[in-house]
Amino acid sequence: MSELIFERLLQTMNWYVLRSKPHKEFPLYEQVVAREIECFFPRVKANPVNPRAAAVRPYFPSYLFVKADLDELGTNTFTWMPYAQGLVCFDGQPAEVPQTIIIRLQNLIQEINAQGGLKPQRFKRGDRVRVKDGPFEGYEGIFDSQLSGTNRVRVLLKLLSDRQMPVEMNTNQITNQQR
Repeated sequence: MSELIFERLLQTMNWYVLRSKPHKEFPLYEQVVAREIECFFPRVKANPVNPRAAAVRPYFPSYLFVKADLDELGTNTFTWMPYAQGLVCFDGQPAEVPQTIIIRLQNLIQEINAQGGLKPQRFKRGDRVRVKDGPFEGYEGIFDSQLSGTNRVRVLLKLLSDRQMPVEMNTNQITNQQR
């Protein structure tokens, strides 16, 4: 009988995305753990240039993942929790995250941390770059930004009539342009 209850409990537990108030991911994580709710808070080692900067940073700023039975806890648990802004919802329904994605993210975070964490940014806004791989290979552009929590960047490519178009691509696809 207890195995049946345990199996049913596992079936109703799902992963959800919990949004924190800006820069409050760490205290929100402590709140979730204090309530004995399973939580995955992706953090990566950072190699900041400034020695006073954080050595560990959220991989997804303002977001954590929680595993819960919303029929039992309700969404208000996460809406009214200190430092929280509630669960991410679509059409009023909390968005479920498949277990496979959580496992992949956990493996990715372990891999990044095993390699020494996030590396300092190679490019600065305004740097001239050349695309060395992919469908835009050979095009020149201007580095715009590193996308938060990813190995992707936004580059303003010169395409038609010298107009610049923002394009997102993998960091490894660009290189500094020789002047």
